[in-house]
Amino acid sequence: MSLSVALRVAQSSLAARQKETAIASQNIAGASTSAYSRKSVLLSSVVNSSGQSGGVRVAGIGRATSDPLYKTLVQATSVASSQDALLSGIARMADTIGDPKLESSPAAYLGQLQIAMQNYASDPNSPIEAQAALDAAKDVANALNAASRVVQDVRASADADIKASVENMNGLLEQLETLNTLIVKGNQSGADITDALDSRDQVLLALSEEVGITTLSRDDGDIVVYTDSGVTLFETTARDVSFEETPTYDASTQGNAIFVDGVPITGDDAIMPIKSGNLHGLTILRDEAAVTYQAQLDEIARGLIETFAEHDQSAGGLPLQTGLFAYSGGPGLPPSGIMAAGLAADIRIESAVDPDQGGTIDLMRDGGINGAAYVYNSAGEASFGARIQEYLDELDTSRIFDTDAGLDADTTLMGFATNSVGWLESARKSASADLEVQTVVVQRTAESLSNVTGVNIDEEMTLLLEIERGYSAAAKLISTVDKMLDDLLAAVR
Repeated sequence: MSLSVALRVAQSSLAARQKETAIASQNIAGASTSAYSRKSVLLSSVVNSSGQSGGVRVAGIGRATSDPLYKTLVQATSVASSQDALLSGIARMADTIGDPKLESSPAAYLGQLQIAMQNYASDPNSPIEAQAALDAAKDVANALNAASRVVQDVRASADADIKASVENMNGLLEQLETLNTLIVKGNQSGADITDALDSRDQVLLALSEEVGITTLSRDDGDIVVYTDSGVTLFETTARDVSFEETPTYDASTQGNAIFVDGVPITGDDAIMPIKSGNLHGLTILRDEAAVTYQAQLDEIARGLIETFAEHDQSAGGLPLQTGLFAYSGGPGLPPSGIMAAGLAADIRIESAVDPDQGGTIDLMRDGGINGAAYVYNSAGEASFGARIQEYLDELDTSRIFDTDAGLDADTTLMGFATNSVGWLESARKSASADLEVQTVVVQRTAESLSNVTGVNIDEEMTLLLEIERGYSAAAKLISTVDKMLDDLLAAVR
């Protein structure tokens, strides 16, 4: 069950409880409630100097609530909101893997390329096998391009959601300021402020969805609100929460920080970074999870370029050059063992090899993409398969990957790609499990709060029936006494 569904269930439970209480309050003088508290009017008898009862008067208005349960609900809501935002983004990135049976992930396409090269190596003179190998190479490049676009779309969407969340926070803080002022003035004048207190609780709960908060109560009902890291959000007046949105993202883009009164609460410069809430989940998604997965894709692209690179065959000591796979920084290779940001979005098939771009497909078998010094099949043999076998050997060779990708730094290209799939699935599973736990906590806490502070309709209806029976008995007694007096007066007459 998702967090949004859980919150709707909890709110429905609270709303149902509130409706039941409202029905009961129509029959019981002075009883009313909200989702977070129960309001009761305290009555006392008015007795005159001779000891006779003269009616009732309002002795006070009480508000029954449970601060520990409410604070638990606020904290659980913040943590669940953070996990929900993170899981939503990771689930979108997991679309780059898809159903394992469909073999649509970059790792799956890389495996298909390896098989196609094995088939090509067994029959180097076959134009069909050559085209199949080239098509498989195109699929790998296209898969990396598409996956990179998805990752950056996720980051851009998270950035836009952060902007919307910040705007919502500012609106909630303005409401909080209005309600807090009303509560303080009401306490000073002795007015009934229970409804305002309930409204303020609702605003605080909504605020906790956006960012983790803690509160401090003062005299006269005043309240101070901090982020869960200690940055002041509200003290007498609302603090300004600001954020500058970045409309487009690529692998080298760094998202902007969120500020509260000029103090960063996210990003590397944040001294007191937030720990929960929707904003926390979105920033973790945008700046950590998506960035790490992008680094893995970029490292797969770099490994492909290295694997299919051309070596100098003239013994002239010429540097390695790009071969089957190219990128905008070619023909030189990217630095070995160091992640090149954005390479997954940039990788492509070398046009000199692709017949669709006017190239010659045999260059994939013979070499020479970068000139005569890089020709492997100098004799022009149609059955030359050594170059293709080199591709396969390179695919099975361990190489060094950048540790920023968060995976094993010394493994084969295929092993690295497979580990990337495992990493993303593990992240999705972990976020899903954490959200499930927090969702249950939110539901149970909301139900417990409702049970503690709400009016029990069964109990109140039982009391109403007792009152009704007592009234009925009193009415019969009065009727009997009245009849006896009538009979007595009739006899006297």
